[in-house]
Amino acid sequence: MDTTEIFFDNNLIDRLPDVRGKLIPNGKLADQSWFRVGGPAEVLYRPADVEDLAFFLAGCPKDIPITVLGAASNVLIRDGGVPGVVIRFGPTLSYVHVESDGIHAGAGAIDLNVARTAQNIGITGMEFLCGIPGTIGGGLRMNAGAYGREFKDIVFMAKVAERDGTIKTLTAEQIGFSYRATKVPKDTIFIEAHLVGEAGDPDIIAAHMREIQKSKHETQPIGEKTGGSTFANPENDPKGRKAWQLIEEAGCRGMKIGQAKVSEKHCNFLINTGYATAEDLEKLGEEVRRRVFEKFGIELRWEIKRIGVAKKSPA
Repeated sequence: MDTTEIFFDNNLIDRLPDVRGKLIPNGKLADQSWFRVGGPAEVLYRPADVEDLAFFLAGCPKDIPITVLGAASNVLIRDGGVPGVVIRFGPTLSYVHVESDGIHAGAGAIDLNVARTAQNIGITGMEFLCGIPGTIGGGLRMNAGAYGREFKDIVFMAKVAERDGTIKTLTAEQIGFSYRATKVPKDTIFIEAHLVGEAGDPDIIAAHMREIQKSKHETQPIGEKTGGSTFANPENDPKGRKAWQLIEEAGCRGMKIGQAKVSEKHCNFLINTGYATAEDLEKLGEEVRRRVFEKFGIELRWEIKRIGVAKKSPA
C-alpha cells in the first residue's frame, strides 16, 4: 500500500469568502468515509449556519467546484482527493425539530435520528430511515430508499441553497423524485426537509424499526468498511431481477481486486478488507458491471456516488 500523503499545493483558500464557519485546506476525508479511503479536499468547509452557507455561495468564484458530503456512507472518494471546496454540515445543520405540520430536519441530520424522533411522537411511515446509514441531505438528493419506501413518500417540501446563495423552498413536485434521483440541479444544495407521515402507535412503530434493523444485520455486511448498496436495481431487466441477483448469477460473489472484495453476505456491497485503495474498489465495481453486461446485456448503474480524481502516478 502506498501511504504517501497527497496534498493540493495551490492557494485556493485565498480566493474564498471570509466566512464565520471553518475553511480547512487539505481537509482529510478518508477517515470520514465509510470505506476509509480517499484523498483530501482541496478545501473543506464547515458552515456555521444557513446564513454563513448562503454568504459563502454568493461570494465563491463560479469556476471553483463545490461538492457536498453528508455521512459519506454511500460515497467513494477517489485517491487523488477532491478539487475545489467540499462542504460538510456540522451540528447547526443537523437538527431535527418537531413542528405542528410534521418534522423539519436539517440536511446534516442522521436518518436514524429522524426515524427515532418520528417513533417517539407517533408518526409512522418513516421507519425505513432507520435502515439507511446516511443524512437527510443525501437522502433528498438521491431519493434514497429501503424496505419498500423512499424519500419521495415522506417529503412535503425542502429548502435549498442555489449556487448564487439564494435560499428557496421547493415542493415535492418541484424536486421531481424518481428512482434514486431527483431533477434538482447538481449545484443546488439541500439544506432542510419538511417530512410528513401518518399518526401511529409508538410501540408498533418501534417494533417495525427493530424488524428492519434485524433484517439489515442478518443480510448486510454491517461492521465492515463498505459503502452500502453499490448499484441501483435495473429497470430494464425483463425478469425483474435485482442488482444483487445479476451480480450473483454473473459469478461475482466474493471476487477480489487487491484488498477490495465483493461481499459474500450481500453481493451488491463492496468491502475494503484491509488497506484497499479507492482505485481497487472502483476497478472491482467496474469489473462487476462488465461481467453483468457481458452475461445479461444489462448495464448496472452506480448507486454509490464517486467523487474526486484518481491519484496521479509518479513521473
